[in-house]
Amino acid sequence: MKRIVILISGRGSNMQAIVQRCVQQRWPAVVAAVIANRQGAEGLEFAAAHGIQTAVVDHRAYVSRAAFDEALAAAIDPFAPDLIVLAGFMRILGDGFVQRHAGRLLNIHPSLLPAFPGLHTHRRALAAGCKVVGATVHFVTPELDHGPIVMQSAVPVLPGDDEEALAARVLATEHVIYPQAVRWFVEDRLVIENGLVRQLDGAVQVLL
Repeated sequence: MKRIVILISGRGSNMQAIVQRCVQQRWPAVVAAVIANRQGAEGLEFAAAHGIQTAVVDHRAYVSRAAFDEALAAAIDPFAPDLIVLAGFMRILGDGFVQRHAGRLLNIHPSLLPAFPGLHTHRRALAAGCKVVGATVHFVTPELDHGPIVMQSAVPVLPGDDEEALAARVLATEHVIYPQAVRWFVEDRLVIENGLVRQLDGAVQVLL
């Protein structure tokens, strides 16, 4: 039975999707804890209501990123996670933290990486005239919003789209591909070869 720890900063809608699919689809896994970097993160209430242990490591209490990373690792370690999932976790993790958890740290980003890493992805995509956008689940590496890609979704840009409308449609696909990617991980159906992720059953790794 794999153990998952999920990191959030807000309502954690992807966290909620993962928790629900884990139970509904009977994964060989359990969400052991949900940890937030700020008090009052809305997702903590959902997690507690589902019997999941919660914790807060407030980044504002630490004078440096390294100090926060150490405190976060200290909060995570007692849960002995096989996988750490970043679900709307709005903090950049330092190289040491990432390397410490290499190969068991997943993130989702609301763009078709490597395009538009960082913030304001939908605004930038619209400004660039993109006809297709999407989301990417990837293993985390020290480089921001990079790392071996597990799964992507493709979402057409429609006439009249603004940031809000586009973000909502992309988020709906995130709730599909992120749980799928996590399920593949806990079922040992992913392998990284030469920097590329292969799904061992040959399943399609894109949602169109």
